[in-house]
Amino acid sequence: MPIPETRSKTVAEAVGTQAARKVRARRSADRQLWVGFGMLGLIGWSVVVPTLIGVGLGMWLDRVAPRGFSWTLALLLAGVVVGALNAWRWIAREQRAIEHEDRDEE
Repeated sequence: MPIPETRSKTVAEAVGTQAARKVRARRSADRQLWVGFGMLGLIGWSVVVPTLIGVGLGMWLDRVAPRGFSWTLALLLAGVVVGALNAWRWIAREQRAIEHEDRDEE
């Protein structure tokens, strides 16, 4: 039973696209490793910087305006939350870019 012409082209195009993607992945495997390490560092710093800013500001407020609670702990927590949200937003944006690139390749 022969395959209809339009379906065979669709299957052939899908196989060709997948093969091209595998070739690109093999060529860029080493580069992806270093890019992955770079992203890990970027995500880490996006959490660390707001956390350290919160701790520094909290320590200063504990000296200048003492209250019944610790400004340092409160702003430490706030810095971690802000940093985690920042990292999550950045990862989501990168994921959308990757998905968009994959759709364009197909």
